[in-house]
Amino acid sequence: MIKSKEHFHGSDLEKIEKIYGIKKEDIISFSANVNPLGISPLLRKELSYKIDAITSYPDREYTELRKSICNYTGADFHKIIVGNGTTELISLFIQSICPKRALILGPTYSEYEREISLSNGQTLYYPLKEEHNFKLDINDFCSQFNETINLVVLCNPNNPTASAISKKDMEYILKVADKYNIIVMVDETYVEFSPETMNISAIPLTNSYNNLIILRGISKFFASPGLRLGYAITGNSDLINYINTKKNPWTINSLAEVAGCIMFSDQDYIEKTKTLISTERERITSLLSTWDCLKVYPTYANFVLVKILKDDITADQIFDFCIKKGLMIRDCSDFPYLDSSFIRFCIMNPEQNDALIQALKECLKIS
Repeated sequence: MIKSKEHFHGSDLEKIEKIYGIKKEDIISFSANVNPLGISPLLRKELSYKIDAITSYPDREYTELRKSICNYTGADFHKIIVGNGTTELISLFIQSICPKRALILGPTYSEYEREISLSNGQTLYYPLKEEHNFKLDINDFCSQFNETINLVVLCNPNNPTASAISKKDMEYILKVADKYNIIVMVDETYVEFSPETMNISAIPLTNSYNNLIILRGISKFFASPGLRLGYAITGNSDLINYINTKKNPWTINSLAEVAGCIMFSDQDYIEKTKTLISTERERITSLLSTWDCLKVYPTYANFVLVKILKDDITADQIFDFCIKKGLMIRDCSDFPYLDSSFIRFCIMNPEQNDALIQALKECLKIS
């Protein structure tokens, strides 16, 4: 076992390879939260025919790409802005808003706090309570709003808890936030995996609220983190215009532009993904919930947060046991408000899921 405490993320395969001596090609990553189907078959077939796209600059306005996003999401074309992955858009919006104080959930994705601090802002954490299965208490959360807060950031469904806020509750948050001139940024990276996407996605609310920003990308659902393509939807036209004057042109390359148009239209792939994740999520959570040594939290995403209930087993021990079998899970002890009893893993193909379940049984000594 590694003596010094290490926390590996889904993109840390090279580090894993160096420390454990396991080829990264032999590692099944249950940590990256990426669609196990791989890239869209339509994209794999069609993109090679579009290779000549790189001989010219992309459209500055990314018109066809934004139309494809409009058709895919139902969002207003004029409310869409595209960027070099969700990470760039998080940075652009936070830099543009330049919040002095921002309220985010804990635990959640660390990039929000990082970008807020780079803009010289202060981050306040609102802790999700374990006794409530990490479900947000909407009324209590909104009672924290005041004139000193400029920005609220929500990951929905939230990473790593996999809990979600309904569209109805999100509208209540927006109404209260509007009273204090607070902008609400919602990262919907995982919403397409949700069994209740229509009841969770806040995209329709961008037609009624100009203090709402929705962020999405293709890294997870469309299994294309290397393409670096993300998009935002907001009813705040002034903010879109301001960002468009600040952002660099052509941050999305020609192939990524073409790829987006192709993958958003692959309905067969989209439905197969939803069916696979839904079926395996139900199977795995139902099985693990029968184990007395684990607590499985409700999940609205393509990953599961689990608490280890055995005093003699920690998250890093389970990580170490699994990685030696070529299975990479997430030790969640470096997330705010989580400790060494929490792990997270994403839904993969059935045989891969079975391999992880078997490894967990061996590590936890379940007969």
